[in-house]
Amino acid sequence: MKKLFLLISILTLSQIKAQIDPVKYPTFTNIEDALKSEKTVYSISFREKGLFNLPPQIVKLHSLFFLNIMANKLEKMDPELFALKELEILNVNENSIKYIPDEVGNLKKLTTFSMNLNSLTNINPNVAKLQNLKVVHFDANNLNTFPEALMEIPALEEINLQGNQISFIADRLDQLKNLKFLNLSDNQINDLGNLSFPENIKYLELQQNAIIRLPDNLFKSKKLEFLNVSGNHITAVSPKIKGLKNIVSMNLAHNNIKDIPVEIKQLKNLKTLILTGNPIEKSTIEYIKTLLPETQIYF
Repeated sequence: MKKLFLLISILTLSQIKAQIDPVKYPTFTNIEDALKSEKTVYSISFREKGLFNLPPQIVKLHSLFFLNIMANKLEKMDPELFALKELEILNVNENSIKYIPDEVGNLKKLTTFSMNLNSLTNINPNVAKLQNLKVVHFDANNLNTFPEALMEIPALEEINLQGNQISFIADRLDQLKNLKFLNLSDNQINDLGNLSFPENIKYLELQQNAIIRLPDNLFKSKKLEFLNVSGNHITAVSPKIKGLKNIVSMNLAHNNIKDIPVEIKQLKNLKTLILTGNPIEKSTIEYIKTLLPETQIYF
């Protein structure tokens, strides 16, 4: 499992680096060269340097907007970090950090905040002060509830909370009007109640939980394109599924589903339907194929 999240972290870092022009903003890999630079330093990476603390001199890099301190031996977030007021992208993946200090609220310009594979048990409420945040990654920590602070950041477009122990989500998700991508896979969710989802949600990952029933409000997500609820305990699919007008891919694999409602034929954009590992009769599969002649069905 750890190797899986390591891969996720590497992919995340690659995506973040893709946002930076390496010619215009060269990434320094040690503090000495950065301090000697005659040009303004915007980007620095201390990845896999064996650091227990940040170099104190980093506070001299007043224009730093990208900082990668992934895969070190940090057990806390040093005060020097919160002096970097121009930071926009912060990667703290793969350390041993147990909490986020109150001073995190100082990083007002932060747009991407990644702390996968640490030891967080909660998210400091002061994270809510980061009103420019668009992307957060808190995968593979020890969170047991959906972080309330994130509900207070309407600019968020992507939330990743895979591989925690989350069992409860307050019914305030729909406050996140700009949220397009939500990953809550591999948690301990068994009851979503009638949770309301953001109106702009496009990608929703809920696989590897213990969900028994999908909430009716989910089927009001008219912009949803990709839905993965595989590896749960879902026994039935509501006829209200017809509300997912823009759904392109739906993964219902490895549940306890025996039938699919006829209303699924109204999903004209559905290209892929995965039903593998469900107790569905072959005759039922053949019927579903007639309802969705343009859809690739896996069973």
